[in-house]
Amino acid sequence: MSRQQRDALDAVLRSAPRSETRPTPEQQRSDFSAALTRPAPEDVVTRRTVLGGRPTLELEPAEASDHGLLLFLHGGGYVIGSPDTHAGLVGELARRAGLRAMSVDYRLAPEHPFPAAVDDGLAAYRELLAAGTDPRDLVLAGDSAGGGLSIATLLAAREAGLPQPAAVVVFSPWTDLTLSGASIRSKEDADPIFTEADVRAYADLYAGAGDRAHPLASPVLADLTGLPPLLVQVGANEILLDDAVRLAGRAGADGVEVTLEVGPGLPHVFQHHYGHLDEADAALDRAARFLTSHLGAGHPDADRPEPVPSGLRHSRRASAS
Repeated sequence: MSRQQRDALDAVLRSAPRSETRPTPEQQRSDFSAALTRPAPEDVVTRRTVLGGRPTLELEPAEASDHGLLLFLHGGGYVIGSPDTHAGLVGELARRAGLRAMSVDYRLAPEHPFPAAVDDGLAAYRELLAAGTDPRDLVLAGDSAGGGLSIATLLAAREAGLPQPAAVVVFSPWTDLTLSGASIRSKEDADPIFTEADVRAYADLYAGAGDRAHPLASPVLADLTGLPPLLVQVGANEILLDDAVRLAGRAGADGVEVTLEVGPGLPHVFQHHYGHLDEADAALDRAARFLTSHLGAGHPDADRPEPVPSGLRHSRRASAS
């Protein structure tokens, strides 16, 4: 049945109409919202709040634990998407993990280019810590650009001298705005959603004339020393495959506990298709177990690796090609 589900999903994704001219960011946001938005599960209560100075959607499952909090950063190429478009995905992950979640509406490009999104992610993380959240009871997750942003937020937190959370999960993370991964080209026929031109257009809007190899824009090129345990899930049928694979490799080389899962025949952020795709439900269950298994298990701050001294160090570019 799963093979039939994968084939059916691939056909549906490929049938989506493509305009000969690139829509404006406003039109892209409207189209994305109409196509992707799923409501939070019925047993997850949602509330509007503010975190780090940005509108935030709080999602609380009926069976949420008194301990543990999930900070989620949504995907959308840094240009589209919102906590509302991702309420279903975040609610499902929160429900399966039994965690209250905070999904931040960080500023989007091109109105707010890099590093605005990182600044907002760090501000949200900093406020949670300042409010008394024990970092050992805090976990992060994000999909696509939000996955890259999750890693960038933790790098920024490390440089600010803040403690790291208990764990982080990323779904199909976009971690390389330089587009140096081979899969950007080699997987273009297999990917039913994106082309190289699509991803390059998002990078243009987010980074502009800035340094696309900056560690906070392309965290796959950063020194990841000191980051918390990391779970990376990615589909084999997506042009961002190498962004995920190289992120996991970089993390492992830098001493981070990392687990990489590559789903054969699966598209970008296949977890969005929970309830219709067996692999999506299984992946969310594994992600939830990964997060909860690390809650409260972090070492005291004194036992954590010291923050890397001033300046985010680039890893060797050759290792990312």
